[in-house]
Amino acid sequence: MRMINQFKNQMNMKKSRLIFQIGFLCIVFLSISLTIGPQQQNEYTYDQFQTPEYCNQCHNLFYQQWDRAMMSDAYTHKWDEIEYFDLAVAHSRNDPDMEKVHETCNGCHTPMAFLAGDMPPPKPESNSRANESVSCDVCHSIKDYTSDTPFNHNYVIEPGDTKMSSRGSTEGSPDHNIKINDLLGKAEFCGICHNEKSPFGIWVKSTHLELKEGPYYAEGVVCQDCHMPDGPSKTAKMGNFYDHAKMHLFNGAHDKGKIWGTIEIGIAPDRQEYVPGEPAVFTITLFNQKTGHKFPTGSVEDRIVWLHVEAIDEEGNTYHLPVDKKGFNGEEYTIASDALAYQDLSIPLQLDNFKGIRREDVPIGDRIFRMPYFSPQGTMTIMQWNTDSLGVDYRFGPRETKTETYTFNIPYDIAPGELAVKAVLNYRLLVKPVGEFLEVPEEEYQAMLVNEQQTQITIYP
Repeated sequence: MRMINQFKNQMNMKKSRLIFQIGFLCIVFLSISLTIGPQQQNEYTYDQFQTPEYCNQCHNLFYQQWDRAMMSDAYTHKWDEIEYFDLAVAHSRNDPDMEKVHETCNGCHTPMAFLAGDMPPPKPESNSRANESVSCDVCHSIKDYTSDTPFNHNYVIEPGDTKMSSRGSTEGSPDHNIKINDLLGKAEFCGICHNEKSPFGIWVKSTHLELKEGPYYAEGVVCQDCHMPDGPSKTAKMGNFYDHAKMHLFNGAHDKGKIWGTIEIGIAPDRQEYVPGEPAVFTITLFNQKTGHKFPTGSVEDRIVWLHVEAIDEEGNTYHLPVDKKGFNGEEYTIASDALAYQDLSIPLQLDNFKGIRREDVPIGDRIFRMPYFSPQGTMTIMQWNTDSLGVDYRFGPRETKTETYTFNIPYDIAPGELAVKAVLNYRLLVKPVGEFLEVPEEEYQAMLVNEQQTQITIYP
């Protein structure tokens, strides 16, 4: 009788585990399906959208601006190509739980391919129409979005002879009709693609939501004010001249000029004069005076900002100053180390016994301003679709000031005289070890200068 009861208990436990596993898979697949907007694949064809070159016939200035922006390169950008084909498509193929997850990428990176059901699209080298990425006609055919929050390409789109615009004459143009649609001038329009949930329900991109929660949105500032600034121009060759036409620059994280000066830096020592053997404490103040959202934002799984501090004595000897620890939860992910991460790359790449690669490759002890993403496998990940939790958010909020301290114990053999202390804030769009491991072109993960500042103290013999 006891053996029968034990057998029943074991069967019940197995049944419970099976129910849990089936339930978990249902949640995953439901989440994946929810990431797809209301407009489904095979709803339209490429031919129903005008090419950007066609739009260039009249809107030549905006075309040239778009052609130099990431909007025109969202599908063909080399890192995006590697991430999509080598990681997302491969992950869909190698992991049954993530089947078709790669399809949702294209809803924003090449919407025409997504709507045409061209999945996966031909690689950029094929020069198909998927290469048009986020084209003129895509944005100007969006009428609305579904649900209360714009995210995961939940646009309502209708290509045709009527183009959506936030301004202009409703009488139209020689080529098409114009419908005034206030959505194109709102931050929510951008949120359609610049907010993203992973299949696990985690906000892996939330640039619009960050703006909405910050001080600028309440003051009426929207994405377009900074990324499509007003300028005196015609909007079409034969059209009216406007004092405040929206420039189609879309300049953001890939624009060094946009990155430069985002954070102001100040340095103050605890006093002016020291002798060898004494500790000198430097307080560095960092103020986000430029972005209406957090910095960095967007693909935060890829991106880091870090502060490097050095002291240089009269003889040119250089001393690296590690940041003083603050002791908050998750701080270990905000201080550079030689720790390994990204072990879940083994799934799409089918690597056995993969131990991971270095987490960031910046000088050990430097302060990092980032938010780590974690996979269901429990490791830090750069694959946003494989993110089921987030770590500490140690980024700069809009108008936020952070202070960091650096304690430098003056060496006994230091050269007396003036000691310069220099702080340099750098930014990478992609962590360097990931770029090197996946053979991404070096320019894709080169460090960009955000700002720098310097002060001096006096060292007596």
